[in-house]
Amino acid sequence: MNRLDDKVALITGGARGQGASEAELFVNAGAQVVITDVLDSEGRATAERLGDACEFLHHDVASEDDWKSVVETIVRLHGRLDILVNNAGIFRMAGLVETSLEMWQQMIDINQTGVFLGMRTAAPAMQANGSGSIINISSIAGMKSASLAHAYSASKWAVRGMSKSAAVELAPSGVRVNSVHPGIIDTNMLEEFGSVRDRIESRIPLGRVASAEEVGKLVLFLASDDSSYCTGQEFVVDGAMTA
Repeated sequence: MNRLDDKVALITGGARGQGASEAELFVNAGAQVVITDVLDSEGRATAERLGDACEFLHHDVASEDDWKSVVETIVRLHGRLDILVNNAGIFRMAGLVETSLEMWQQMIDINQTGVFLGMRTAAPAMQANGSGSIINISSIAGMKSASLAHAYSASKWAVRGMSKSAAVELAPSGVRVNSVHPGIIDTNMLEEFGSVRDRIESRIPLGRVASAEEVGKLVLFLASDDSSYCTGQEFVVDGAMTA
């Protein structure tokens, strides 16, 4: 309890699904949470449901200006930024030949460039405090092949590498960076699997998909001081799919 007392957290893609679950866990752990998303009505509803410790800001993670505005607003209102969860992302099923340039670029803009902009914009605020935790949500598609999700896989492998690079660079200033690699999680993204969903789920050794909260509890650990010596690492939560 109260593992995040006096900490200010920013969670992107927080309107629903995994981001909203993370926000609820963070609020219950004592944090002041800012969730951001392009889904304004859902984002406002989530913030209202979570109470005074949570607020919503509109935010396109692929926009450099939006990142600057969001971080400046948080620091102005709360005086600091301690935690960044780069959770926002999209998933589209398409193999190499079926992936259009438009699909590729959209996936890279949101899943990869959004993480880069987030780390670059948030890091100075954390460095000023001499501490901070950045958690980048990747995927098991960033750990192993994902032949039916070419652009998605490319973006998530990039997040894995970017996290390691940033971890080494930011460590001397007390800022930690880790990546989280979920497997099959019960969120809206499951709809993208379509007709192959049952076949993919049958490959999970634990025999079930994970809840968003099961991922969120790992993110909470990495956000808290309980993980104070963890940085530059991949944390997999996949029911043994990559074992």
